[in-house]
Amino acid sequence: MQDENTQDILAELDKLLSTPKQSWLLASGICVDANIPIMVPLTKRVLDLAGAHVLDKKLVTHLNASLPDDTTIEDTLSHLADHIAIAVRSKDNTSVIGAEQFSLSDMEKVHDRLLMSIAETIRWGYVPADSNETEKIGDYNNPLVTVDGHQQFISALMDRNRAGVGNRRPPINLFTTNYDTLIEDALALNRISYWDGFSGGAVAYRSHVYGDKYPERNYQAHVVKLHGSIDWRAGDDDRLVRVRDKDMYPEGFDRVLIYPQSTKYLATQRDPFAAQFELLRNSLGEAESVFGICGYGFYDNHINDEIALSMGRAGSNTTLLVFTKEIPEALAKWQAESWSNRLYIISEQGIYVGADGPHTPSDTAAMLDWWKFDGLTRILTDGAVGYVG
Repeated sequence: MQDENTQDILAELDKLLSTPKQSWLLASGICVDANIPIMVPLTKRVLDLAGAHVLDKKLVTHLNASLPDDTTIEDTLSHLADHIAIAVRSKDNTSVIGAEQFSLSDMEKVHDRLLMSIAETIRWGYVPADSNETEKIGDYNNPLVTVDGHQQFISALMDRNRAGVGNRRPPINLFTTNYDTLIEDALALNRISYWDGFSGGAVAYRSHVYGDKYPERNYQAHVVKLHGSIDWRAGDDDRLVRVRDKDMYPEGFDRVLIYPQSTKYLATQRDPFAAQFELLRNSLGEAESVFGICGYGFYDNHINDEIALSMGRAGSNTTLLVFTKEIPEALAKWQAESWSNRLYIISEQGIYVGADGPHTPSDTAAMLDWWKFDGLTRILTDGAVGYVG
């Protein structure tokens, strides 16, 4: 049985989850059960694929030799991007990595192949080996990725959002750092109309540019992919299209547009990413709104900074709901901010309001799994009060 204070906090959480103006930031942690790997197994898989190419293996080996042992594919790509920038500025368009000199052309080819390996792994799925299971590698003929968890979340989120008001509520903004298409797929399978910045059908062109607002048409959701997508392709003139898997057209759009590297800040200064982050800032600044976060590890400082700056701005009244197993350093700093009374952290230990907590809604103080993606779905379905009984 909860004490009165905990009951009040849970009731307030339910009220916040029914707020008309809602935005969500969804990151890689929501995809584990869908058989899409998080960073460590993704790194292993991409490096295994790189080993099949003589040039790729040699270049990546030289790159990683100067990086820490816990280097991820993001770090490798960032380091490679730095060398590409050096080659662009140099007289002979080369850069020395380790003891070898590599041409700009070769480095760009390796960079593009690494990105494509990331895209292919995420598209078809990958499950690393553990003590209970052997390694599973998805491909075109045997895909591993499932959409069930995303579809259940979208159903719960939209059902709560529309309860008793039909379509009168504003669209929900769904921001994601993920490159997969599961959010879009789940919306379509649930027959939810959404906008993603593209115009067209299965093949579409990017029509939204920096400075544009959300469309005025009656969409129920907006999908904003902050770091790109496995189905985005860029042409030599930087035009952007969304394509289907394995299509032979359109020609000239061979570069998958995802930015899985720690130098993402630079990419956010150019379209389409500048436009995506402008939408994020606008949503964070909406009056009387709720901004939820799930599956996010707080490793992207450029996103952390946007959230903190907006929450601390004079006149801001956005409430932040963070679903996380533990409290990372960046989040702990937010607990000490002047606006922390508008910060709710739903963790394994209990619920915090700013630094106040954890409030554990059980006599045994048992660990809670409500911070997980499926736990959030159950809270949306049953309510926070109903979830903990």
